Amino acid sequence: MRTSPTVAVARVELRRFVNQRENIFFSFVMPLLLVFVIGLQFGAGAVETRVLLVGESSQLREDLAGELTAAEVSVVDHRSALAQLARGRADLAVIVDDAAAAAYEESSPAPVELEIVRGSGANVLLADQEVGSALRTLAQHRAQLGLLTAAGAGRSEAEAALAAAEEVAPPVTVAVTDPEETADAFAGISGFDLGASSQLLLFVFLSSLTGASTFIDARRNRTISRILAAPVSARQLASGQVLGRWTIAMVQGILIIIAARLIFGVDWGNPLLTVLVLAVFGLTAAGAALVMGALISSEGAATGAGIGIGLVLAALGGCMLPLDLFTGTLRTVAHVTPHAWAYEAFAAIQRHDAGLLDVLPQVGVLAGFAVIAVTIGTLAVRRSLSRPL
Repeated sequence: MRTSPTVAVARVELRRFVNQRENIFFSFVMPLLLVFVIGLQFGAGAVETRVLLVGESSQLREDLAGELTAAEVSVVDHRSALAQLARGRADLAVIVDDAAAAAYEESSPAPVELEIVRGSGANVLLADQEVGSALRTLAQHRAQLGLLTAAGAGRSEAEAALAAAEEVAPPVTVAVTDPEETADAFAGISGFDLGASSQLLLFVFLSSLTGASTFIDARRNRTISRILAAPVSARQLASGQVLGRWTIAMVQGILIIIAARLIFGVDWGNPLLTVLVLAVFGLTAAGAALVMGALISSEGAATGAGIGIGLVLAALGGCMLPLDLFTGTLRTVAHVTPHAWAYEAFAAIQRHDAGLLDVLPQVGVLAGFAVIAVTIGTLAVRRSLSRPL
């Protein structure tokens, strides 16, 4: 079967990409490593504190563990507690010795002294606040119990009265208002979900731009001249280059989507819409790579410019700091990048189960970016063929 010139040029581009082994690491392995790091920083498990309780079984230890509902509580011995704190596996340890346990169970208002050993992790302050709040609750309960027993009630009678009062009294609720609605923007997703979509956009575009150096190398080695010696037009050459880079972007993106789903449990939402957004974004990246390959005459300069431009656009488009945290003006400026539109499309699909009509504006804008980039790239290729390197 006869292969069209466009497909033949795309096949050459794919072969050149595969032959450079470092592309495999930077295109497929590095994005997943960053997804893992970002997931640890912003994931739901990253804000859960780890508190260790040290001491023999006592009422104080059991009550304290019952109050620490927001933390991961473990009962260990003193040596193990110090080892875990030193290795960063726990945030804080509470030493409940026999004297403190005995004082807590007495009816007299004798002070209960506890030793607290803090770690050096990022959640130490949060763990300290949680333990302090739990201890204040226990102290209040102990003071109430002491007042009732001082008034002549028996200890069991006083505890029953306090339990009955807690059931009758209305619970205290705290309403948290987010004026910028950032909490709603991140509701229902984990840090892995957030990191996967942003790193997908960053690396698909970055890999495409840095791949422009292969086109420059082909021009320098006269591979392009030999291709044009065959019945291949400049438009077919440009189309083949775009098709090759777009295929690489799609393979890279789909592999990242699948790996992030299997390894980190990332919820991408509707898979067909996710691939659609990836397709138009990848076409934009392929067109931008064609423009850069045609305008720059040095492989090193193209690689450096590709990395610089790719990182700047990614940062401005919400791939390093979530777009939802941008201020109003900066968020408006961010929409000059295709990354911002793709970010919003992925966010709607992942977080709000958006359908095609919901993301149609973002897809339409991305398609416009793609048409402009491919058109400019095709014109630039035609001009570049007439000037020697």
